[in-house]
Amino acid sequence: MADTEQQTPIEGTPLDDVEMGESAGDAVAGAGEDNGLTDIEPETPKLVLFADLMKSPIVEVIVGSVDNKTTYSAHEAVLVKSPEFAKQVEQFAPGGVRPSSLPSQYAKTPKLSTDSPQPRQITFTDVDVDAMGSVVEYLYTGEYFPKRTSSARDAPLEKDPRQPTADDEGLGLLVHARVYTLADRLSLPELKSLAHSKIHRTASTAKGELAYARYVYKESNPEDTTIRKPVAAFWATRSFSLRHDAEPEFRAMCLEFPQFSYDVLQLVLDQQEKSKGRGGGGGEDGAVGRSGPSVVPGSTRKRARVSQA
Repeated sequence: MADTEQQTPIEGTPLDDVEMGESAGDAVAGAGEDNGLTDIEPETPKLVLFADLMKSPIVEVIVGSVDNKTTYSAHEAVLVKSPEFAKQVEQFAPGGVRPSSLPSQYAKTPKLSTDSPQPRQITFTDVDVDAMGSVVEYLYTGEYFPKRTSSARDAPLEKDPRQPTADDEGLGLLVHARVYTLADRLSLPELKSLAHSKIHRTASTAKGELAYARYVYKESNPEDTTIRKPVAAFWATRSFSLRHDAEPEFRAMCLEFPQFSYDVLQLVLDQQEKSKGRGGGGGEDGAVGRSGPSVVPGSTRKRARVSQA
């Protein structure tokens, strides 16, 4: 076989006289770019020590109404982990107070006295006091009470002495539901996930479950299926037995929140269709899955919550 003829560029030949394919030109250009990038060292993340957080200015987070107001004093560097808190902190004037929070009589005053620094305050009048306390605890420690007893997937929570044994008001569930909605407001997705996991480790009664369901359908985003779908799934698989333990409350819930009724009915009908498709049938009385599966597919429930009813 004859050797392939290779054209060797003649030294001194102008570049215009040399024909080069597109791929070859791109390769050369890419090689040049790579050579330039290799000289740039990756930026080393700045080391932030706990002591650095403690040296940052104090911000007062005022929560609640006039009758039930609480102030949480926290370090600015800790609070700004929340994008929403960071926006509020950016509005602080050099003296400390946000311009929007100044009294109206000072709005046109060119200068304010700096003899006594104004407090650095962020006010939430429509936020649950305890939920904000849990948020602040989480920003400092990465957890909030009641904590998980271990890192295991289904680890139970610490016992909360504040909650009654028979929780007909859903207080235990509402603790985490309020943290969940507040975390959503403060743009803290990891805290939302943590609160959601704790909801499914909290036992309650039928009435307590309805109190929790009412809060979810009243306070959460209608598009937030992460927290709404498990609520509907819980009642879709247990409504036949649980509704008799809280008949008036169940009826009131259905009338107050038609979307809840629709979501539950939709899951029940879906389960009935699946049962018929498997040849199991739904029975003459239409009681589909009276005991119900422990988890409805797609409900995102970590594990079935235990009802104490």
